[in-house]
Amino acid sequence: MGKRVEKISDTIGRVLARRGMAGKLKEYRIFGQWEKVVGKVVARHARPLSLRGKKLTVLVDSSAWMQQLSQLRPEIIEKANRAFGQDAVESIILKIGEVPYSGSMVRETREAPPLSEQERKQVEEYVRALQDGETREAARRLIETDMRRKKLNKGRV
Repeated sequence: MGKRVEKISDTIGRVLARRGMAGKLKEYRIFGQWEKVVGKVVARHARPLSLRGKKLTVLVDSSAWMQQLSQLRPEIIEKANRAFGQDAVESIILKIGEVPYSGSMVRETREAPPLSEQERKQVEEYVRALQDGETREAARRLIETDMRRKKLNKGRV
């Protein structure tokens, strides 16, 4: 009876950290909360591309917005760190490009390609050790989404 109830997000976080995927979880959190952190107006003109270590790369749709966001860097870093934990983001790199706005930064504008049988087996290998079915399914969806997104982005130039 000494079992402690914990949030599924904590469990998933620990499992992904053990598998070396904690950075991806942090990246997805930033993608999913981007509009909430920066506001709707900025989110229409800029979206996160990647988080490598503590360096956030953001795609911006024009040089005018790039200049504006350059000035807002400290504020965006502060807001991101408040939302995702101290020192989640230390620097922001801005790149100009087309920013599709869909209301959710996690969704892609193009359909991500399906996983191959080999990729599905790899995902199953990753999640096999998870005892809790709900945790296993959440981790499976996260890993599959990441793999499909990588395939989609690989096709872009």
